[in-house]
Amino acid sequence: MSLLFKELDYRETPIGPVSLRRRRILSLDTDVLEILLGDEHLMSSLFTVSEIALAKLGLGALEGDGLDIAVGGLGLGYTADAVLDDARVRSLSVIELLGPVIDWHESGLLPLGPRLTGDARCRFVRGDFFAMAASEDGFDPETPKRRYDAILIDIDHAPDRLLHDGSEGFYTEAGLKLLARHLKTGGVMGLWSDDRPDAAFTQKLSSVFAEAWGEPVTFDNPLQDRPFTQTVYLARV
Repeated sequence: MSLLFKELDYRETPIGPVSLRRRRILSLDTDVLEILLGDEHLMSSLFTVSEIALAKLGLGALEGDGLDIAVGGLGLGYTADAVLDDARVRSLSVIELLGPVIDWHESGLLPLGPRLTGDARCRFVRGDFFAMAASEDGFDPETPKRRYDAILIDIDHAPDRLLHDGSEGFYTEAGLKLLARHLKTGGVMGLWSDDRPDAAFTQKLSSVFAEAWGEPVTFDNPLQDRPFTQTVYLARV
């Protein structure tokens, strides 16, 4: 049996300390990997259904081949990995603010790291997703003003539960309009939320995009022995 708890790495970042740890859950007889920003849980390998659904639902709303995708937030890599499962994807840019998270993937410390770094379609971009979304140049420093078929975002807990005040303006109509500039015609924005669908936020999306909807994603929470529902918001320009 593995150790009950081990901190694999801990580093300071401009927005607070980030840590990677492995924890044994005796009741489930399994190990989980967790990323924390200070005391905030960013992601756990125990709950990945909705992160994967973000990719599958977002790409499922697209037609055609040769898709160019951007993902905001690398985490443990489950959304990016699910994007690469789609053979129609031509390129994937993953924007991540926290350098240690990129390092954990590139060094192979995280299980999905070798697959992501070994796929020529995938590229990590170190940067502030929200600042890049608000800029004219967008998410690709090598190709300013590049546009994408889909931009999938998994950073904050929910539109009204932020990890850092740097993203506050993103969830306004003005902020969403700035993001929409970086999508191709017919392109899709996908946004993960830890909460159930919020009609008010869906309405806000509808005021910016041609169509918008919230997809509830329900899965079993083995720690509480009950179903739990999160949301993937989708919107099309």
